[in-house]
Order: sequence, then C-alpha cells, then structure tokens
Amino acid sequence: MMKKDALHTPPSSRETVSIADTVPKSSRYYRMRKPLPKFTPNYAQKLSLLATLPLIVATALIAVFVTYQSRAVAEREIQSLEEQLIEAKKAELRNYVTQARNGFHFIYGQAPFDDAVAKEQVAQVLAAMIYGKDGSFFVYDYDGNNLVNPRHTDLIGKTWLGLTDRAGTPIVDELIRLAREGSGYHQFLWKKPSTGEDGQLIAYVLGLQDWRWAVGTGVFIDDILASVAAQRADVEARVRETFLYIGGITLVALFVVFASGMGLNIRERRLADAKLKELTQRVFDAQEEERGRVARELHDGISQILVSIRYSLDNALRRFRNGDSKIEEFLDTGIRNLGSAITEIRRISRDLRPAILDDLGLGPAVKALVDDFSARTGITVDFQPVVFRNRLDEEARIALYRIAQEAFTNIERHSEANRVTVDLRGHKKGVTLKITDNGRGINKDQTSKEVGLGLRNMQERIEQLDGSLRISSSRNDANQTGYTTIEALLPLTHLLTPEHSARS
Repeated sequence: MMKKDALHTPPSSRETVSIADTVPKSSRYYRMRKPLPKFTPNYAQKLSLLATLPLIVATALIAVFVTYQSRAVAEREIQSLEEQLIEAKKAELRNYVTQARNGFHFIYGQAPFDDAVAKEQVAQVLAAMIYGKDGSFFVYDYDGNNLVNPRHTDLIGKTWLGLTDRAGTPIVDELIRLAREGSGYHQFLWKKPSTGEDGQLIAYVLGLQDWRWAVGTGVFIDDILASVAAQRADVEARVRETFLYIGGITLVALFVVFASGMGLNIRERRLADAKLKELTQRVFDAQEEERGRVARELHDGISQILVSIRYSLDNALRRFRNGDSKIEEFLDTGIRNLGSAITEIRRISRDLRPAILDDLGLGPAVKALVDDFSARTGITVDFQPVVFRNRLDEEARIALYRIAQEAFTNIERHSEANRVTVDLRGHKKGVTLKITDNGRGINKDQTSKEVGLGLRNMQERIEQLDGSLRISSSRNDANQTGYTTIEALLPLTHLLTPEHSARS
C-alpha cells in the first residue's frame, strides 16, 4: 500500500531527491574542481613583458613585410621568366609556320582557289612536317573540317566545330576565328601524343584566305609550367627558411632579453637589498644618534639644571626649618634655573618637532631656526623675510625645514664660516631653499666621512618628493677659505589649493 500510494502521489506533492543528495559528502567534495590560480605578474615579469612584447610585434611585422616583399619580388621575376619563355615559344611557332609557308608557297601562290591537286600537294607537304616527339602541323577549313593532323589521324575528315577542352575553352572555333583575322596564338588543353595525357598547348595559326584554310602548329609548354612551379616552390622554401631564420633570431633575442632582464633584475634586487640594509642601518644609526643627542642634552642641560634647582630648594627648606628668614636668594636661584630648564625643554622640543612649523608655516619656522643658530654660534645669518604666498603641503614643509636644520648643523660643525645667507622663495617652478656659507668648503674626504650622512639624508628627503638637490662647493687649501651652497628645489605639485592650504 505504501508503494502504491507513493506511485499515485501527484508529482507536485512528491519529495524531490537530487543526485547530489545521494552522493557522500566526501565524494562530493572530492569531485569539486579547484579554482584555477589567478596569474598576477610581478614587477620583473611586467618589465620582461614590456621588453619582449614590442620585440615580438616588431619581429612579426618584419617577418610579414619580408614575406610579402619576397613573394612579390619573386612572383614578378617568375612571371617575367614565364612570359619570356612563352614569348620564345611563340616566336619559335611563328618561325615554324613561316618556314612551312615558304615550303608550299610556290604551290599555293600559283594555284587557283578551287585547285584540288594543289591543295592535296600542300596537305602532303604539311603532313610530312613532323618534329620532335609531339610537334606537327594541322589544317582546318573554315567549316571546321580537319584536313591535316599527322599526330591525330582519327580527327581527319571530321567536322570539329564546337570542340572544347575539359576546361571549357573552345578550340577549333577560336583557331578558325584567328585564321579569318590573319593569324594569332591560342592556348588550350590538348592530348600529348607521346604520353596520351592532357597538357597545355600554345598554337599559332595562319589563314590561307584563298583556300579558306587555317594552317598552324603547336608546342606544349608543360616544361615551362613545371619550371615555373619549381621556381614558386623554391620561393616558398626560401620564405620558410627566412621565417625559420627570423624565428631563430627572435628566439635568441628573446633569450638575450630574458637573460639580461633576469640578470638586471637579480642585480637590481641585490643592490636594492643592499641599499635597503644600508638604509635600515642608517635609520638605526640616525635613531641612536638622535637618542644619544637627546640623552646628552637632557643629561648635560636639563639634568644639571634640575639638580641645581633641587639644591636651591633644599637650602631654602633647610634655612626655613632653622628659622632663617634669608631664603629669598635660594628661591630666586631656583626660579631662574627652573626658567632655564623650561627654555631648554622648549629648545629640545623645537629641534625634535617645532610647533611653529605647524602653527605659522615654513617661513617663520626657518626664521626661528636662523635666530637660534645665530644666537648659539655667533655666526651672522642674512635671512630676509620674503612674502611666501605659495602654500606647501606638510611633507614639503618638513623636508625643507630638515634640510635647513641639517645644513646649519654641518655649518656649525665643519665649515668654520662666519657668515651664512639663507634664501627661501616661491616661483613659477615651485619653491627653492638656498643656503650659502663662506666657510672652508667641502673636500672629498670630508664629504664621505664627516658630512656624507647628512648630505645623503638631504638627497633622499628631496628625491622622495620628486625634487632636486644641488650642492656646490669651493675650497682653497692655501688659506683655508671657500664656500658651500646647498640648493633644494621642490616642484609645484606640492602646492596646495587655497581651500586646502596651510600657512607656508
């Protein structure tokens, strides 16, 4: 009953069971296809493709052009050769017919148009003119009757008007038409007596108008066609050989490009790794140097001032406990020292990240740096404030400020200068910071050992912003005089629009 009810259950109410439900999950997952990995070329592969694709395209175009030119030139030469050979055959046929006419001219010239004896004599003369394996003369009257044909005697005495070859070319009708016009050449397929197979025949026919005869002979040009076919086959073989040469040269060029690209990639990667390691080490060294500088300044400056403040406060507290009223001197000293500590902390903070750079912009920040440098070192600095209307982004302001800071550090440590000129201005190409001192200049040893790291830092900072850094220096070892100029240029791309600008 259960089975019967199930069989008679309407299709809409039956439980549908899919094939996937009957397959175990493990088998189902086993049969699932894994997604194909997506190919994403890296930089080296993109560079290789960029280098090889134009080479492949250029090689293909060269191959197509060379093939076209080779075939065109060869076809012209082959056609010219074929025409020359056929013209030679035609000239040969014309000579045959001319000689034959000279042979029976004394008969044809003296006989009337209805002289049967003369016609029979001429027919015998033409029938006897057999040359080579397949050469002979034929005669048709203008009604299409074959009168002479020593190679195909089965055609004699029959009318052949409407005869065509297997390609559909009319034969007898065309020969008669040419004879009526005087003479002419005709090409068609005809059975070769020597082989019994069809071949291309060129016939020359001459009309004897008095007798209404078409007299002619023909020559097979299979040898010419075979020679032309051989020439074309040779051209195709040379084209294929040229293709092989081009393909081989292309493969060699691709291999050279690939090998060169791989070599350059490996070399550049090694250089990049070495430069990255060097840069990382320089970053670590710069961090350690900065930490050491801050630690020294804290220890030598802030720490000693704070110790002095504590000493003054301890003395004041001790006198206060002893009932001594003369504690103002120690409090004044502590207050002064506390002010010095605050000033020193502000200076250290300004060196690390000057707040004036964010608040007022690059011009006031450089002016503050110039004033502090001049007050600390006693070096005269000429810095004329310029109305700097160009608005720079944050990266450009920081880079130029750090370059100025590094330049002042190098001047203080190495230049022995007594005057510095600072020029900061905007122009139609961007913004330029130029710092010149009248110190002793820079020599090669000093550049690489003493100030090389600072100059490299300047160079890297400016290159990251698509700018340029130019350093020029002159040194006179006799009197230890010279000059050094550092000029940094940033492009207009770092200028902000007025609605997004910050002060510069």
